[in-house]
Amino acid sequence: MTEQRRLAAILVADVVGYSKLIGSDEAGTLAQLHALRTEVIEPQIAKHAGRLFKSVGDGFLIEFASAVQAVSCAKAIQEANDQGRLPLRIGIHVGDVVIQGDDLMSDGVNVAARVEGIAEPGGIAITRAVHEQVRDKLDLGFTDKGEIALKNIQRPVQVFVVGGAKPASQLTVLPLPDKPSIAVLPFQNMSGDPEQEYFTDGMVEDIITALSRFNSLFVIARNSSFAYKGKAIDIRHIGRELGVRYLLEGSVRKAGQRLRITGQLVEAETGAHLWADRFDSVLEDVFDLQDRVTMAVAGAIEPSVTQAEIRRANRKPTENLQAYDWLLRARGEQQLFSRDSFDRAMAMARRAIELDPRYAQAYGCLVGWIAFCRNLGWMQNEDVETAEGARLAHLAVQLAPNDALVLTDASIGVSVLGRDLATAISWLDRAIALNPNSAQTYGRGATLRNAVGDYATAIDHADRAMRLSPFDPYSFLFSLARGSGHLLQRQLPEAVAWLSKAAQQNPRFHPIFLFLGSALAHTGRMEEARAAIRRLLELHPADSVTWLRQHYLRSGLDFEYVVEGARLAGFPE
Repeated sequence: MTEQRRLAAILVADVVGYSKLIGSDEAGTLAQLHALRTEVIEPQIAKHAGRLFKSVGDGFLIEFASAVQAVSCAKAIQEANDQGRLPLRIGIHVGDVVIQGDDLMSDGVNVAARVEGIAEPGGIAITRAVHEQVRDKLDLGFTDKGEIALKNIQRPVQVFVVGGAKPASQLTVLPLPDKPSIAVLPFQNMSGDPEQEYFTDGMVEDIITALSRFNSLFVIARNSSFAYKGKAIDIRHIGRELGVRYLLEGSVRKAGQRLRITGQLVEAETGAHLWADRFDSVLEDVFDLQDRVTMAVAGAIEPSVTQAEIRRANRKPTENLQAYDWLLRARGEQQLFSRDSFDRAMAMARRAIELDPRYAQAYGCLVGWIAFCRNLGWMQNEDVETAEGARLAHLAVQLAPNDALVLTDASIGVSVLGRDLATAISWLDRAIALNPNSAQTYGRGATLRNAVGDYATAIDHADRAMRLSPFDPYSFLFSLARGSGHLLQRQLPEAVAWLSKAAQQNPRFHPIFLFLGSALAHTGRMEEARAAIRRLLELHPADSVTWLRQHYLRSGLDFEYVVEGARLAGFPE
């Protein structure tokens, strides 16, 4: 194979949130990607004398003879990529490249790819090498992000953002809470085995859960802090975006039966390192190791949190490490949010229960997932599975009456499967008292508050969930709860806004479209309302007024108002 080496400007682009988009609407996303390539990217490459070397999935690797051409092309692509298309990030570097046939390789390509990960959605990030060649030739405005350590790149790289800083009105900067606030970022898996990624993520999730139990701390939920997984870390940017004062970074190395966790606590605004430590243990003592990390972090943030309080808060969820391992795998599967992934997750949770019949968290997860399947019409034997889920909800709480996660999952189960709203609300109240930092408790519980007519609390708790986990993969549930609360109070503009947002966040979750169709119909937007109900029936053909009355928790005049609007939009009896 002929090999060429030359200096080139390398442009790497990819679609923001592509995997989630594919999971939500594969056909629609692929169609948008094809249009983006043929109508925007390829014409601009040709116009700026570039060469498309590789297009894999949502990623594009493009070579230019000059940095000016590369940056001009990137700018044109982002300007042509209007709001109706998929959002792109673009990174550009100038360096030596090796061309082998139709492939482009080198450290320069790797640097461009890592720099791309720093760019904002719709933005362009460039290295200093590019900036030096274009700063006097292109009047675009550049913001110096400073030297940033990029994954698998030997030295820090100075990065600039094209187009200057975002206007203040567009910046996502959350105010700091009135108590010490922290986000635990995904730890690096240093085991050399990609299959151990789930173990590393599970360790971090348990540390987050332990920290969140303290009333004296404000802790960002796992789902939002994990939005930064695999990306270059800009401490100050993340701190502002999540609205926290402190960030915890670290790594996990698992070799045989040996474990090592390293951690460092950083003040987000200044980048100052407040604390760093290393913890070694054997696998059998994994929960003790988590306790030691949590104790050190909490102690560094809030001296008033004593070691005794931490030990009491961090009770071992199970003594069986194999059961713990299976539940970690199950949680990972469930986050794919498809019927097959739920089936696999529930099978893994059942395996964890076989290994430890007293593993309350495994029961809680299983119950929550059974309830989801009932709401989505995914059950095979509804009567049997519903009865089992209601029974397991009570068993989970009997095993762990002071575990907020168990109480949250069980409350969803006992309400959806057992129709016992009074017990569900009492368990939710207890979960919040035990863990005031749980986005899932607030967000999922907001739906139940709507079901009992406590709309003001539902809206407040949905807001709290969004603040605790601003990038949560299940934020569509939070938006749905808030939008439903507004609709049930006849607050139609707010209802339409929040329910439309929920539909954008998850266009495959059919209950959203019932409430959205009703809200649109009540506002007189009948064409849009009918489209929403058509989408509902595409996703769940069995839906009807009769099906609703059998499966939904809500009753009374307020829910009849929802049904009335859906009927106007074509919802069948």
